[in-house]
Amino acid sequence: MVDVSRYPLKEWAVACLDIADRAGQEIMKVYAQDSFQKSLKNDRTPVTEADLAANRIIVDALSELTPDIVIVSEEEAEKLEGHAVFWLVDPLDGTREFIKRNGEFTVNIALVVDGVSVLGIVTAPAKSVAYVGGLGVVARKRDENRSWSDIRVAENVSDGVIIAGSKSHGSDASNKWIQERFPDARVVGIGSSLKFCLIAEAAAHFYPRFGRTMEWDTAAGHAVLTAAGGRVVLASNEDIDLPYSKAGFENPNFIASYK
Repeated sequence: MVDVSRYPLKEWAVACLDIADRAGQEIMKVYAQDSFQKSLKNDRTPVTEADLAANRIIVDALSELTPDIVIVSEEEAEKLEGHAVFWLVDPLDGTREFIKRNGEFTVNIALVVDGVSVLGIVTAPAKSVAYVGGLGVVARKRDENRSWSDIRVAENVSDGVIIAGSKSHGSDASNKWIQERFPDARVVGIGSSLKFCLIAEAAAHFYPRFGRTMEWDTAAGHAVLTAAGGRVVLASNEDIDLPYSKAGFENPNFIASYK
């Protein structure tokens, strides 16, 4: 077990939730516009002015909160490998969902210590919900009425298996995994890191991902799910948890599950 005793994770969870909320407010200003600026990054993934505005808010605030901890953001990840402790930020996870205006995008903030995501904050600004969890930080959800409740993964699959699937990044390999393991499962398509959160709040059981993802896509949701009693494991070896601080920050295929 990684030692996080020197880090005030509960205090940081509160601070990071406020930071994510402020970033979400900026995102929603852009979301409300009739049109907004968007372009393609070098890896051919989309980026909007909302991504960049939210990134500035989060990076500036985290730099003030923890000046000695490196921040690895989707928008600023170059040359930041090799740190034992760092923040992982996706200022707007699910940019394609944002562009489609379906509301299924999130702000992700996570803290990684020695390869483990130990704190995660996920907010969905368009849905007015938030999720928080980590090592020693109880997994909780804030609903549309801003009421908080503890969340926990499902105890069993007695009512049938529910799979959280990607809306914009489905793959034949993921479909094959579902057909081989749970051919009668119901698949619920949802964007961004909300897939992890569905499992964390017992609204789904599995999320198989066979396709490219980056650490900032998964770390926050991973921490919330772990705090709720779930796991995120390698698809190639389900005894091994998905690690962080990998070269290039790229994830291998993985399975998020309720146990």
